[in-house]
Amino acid sequence: MASAEPVERGARTIRVEVAYSPAPRQVDLHVFGVPAGTTAGQAVLAAGLPERHPGFDLGTVTVAVWGRAVTPSTVLHDGDQLALCRPLIVDPKEARRVRYRAQGERGRQRISGSRSR
Repeated sequence: MASAEPVERGARTIRVEVAYSPAPRQVDLHVFGVPAGTTAGQAVLAAGLPERHPGFDLGTVTVAVWGRAVTPSTVLHDGDQLALCRPLIVDPKEARRVRYRAQGERGRQRISGSRSR
């Protein structure tokens, strides 16, 4: 796969972090330097994610810098934290409805903070 181009003498280097979670409770964090002007997509390739995670596809993940979604062509700045978010498997609202139904009446009772007389 492609990797970052070698840094030329005198070229400015920036530090970036790339985080990817291939499965629940697993995090692949890579902190490294890249030449100034590197895009988010190039940083992902330079981090070696496609080689370490078979089946990784940049087209199926959401790329985010500091928690905000960006395109892979976004130019990174020094200190940027790049997160790759997997697609959701279950709609969060539906998961909450299922948990609520599973609790039954025992989980729905409210306790009032006021005194009874």
